[in-house]
Amino acid sequence: MKTNITLAELKQLRNYKNNIMIIDVRSNEEYNEQHIPFAENLPIEIIEAGNFIPEPGRIIITICGKGGGRSERAASYIREHNNNKTYFLDGGTFEWIENEK
Repeated sequence: MKTNITLAELKQLRNYKNNIMIIDVRSNEEYNEQHIPFAENLPIEIIEAGNFIPEPGRIIITICGKGGGRSERAASYIREHNNNKTYFLDGGTFEWIENEK
């Protein structure tokens, strides 16, 4: 089962689906420094405490700084506790910002 998506796949998903939720799982401070414009901030601690219940049917994409650490952990948690398709973004926020320059 595929658990990650690339930047190109994310852009394509956003063009064809409107039921996607992009979650930046970094701290509020990290998020406020720089973030992907359409990402919502929900720190991983809140997710792992069980305080996030996604709307049924929504596709969840988790994002951290470089992609893979916290975002992979958060995506795994959401998949295990909910019935949503959930992926983490390879390269994370930093790759997005680099590609948008």
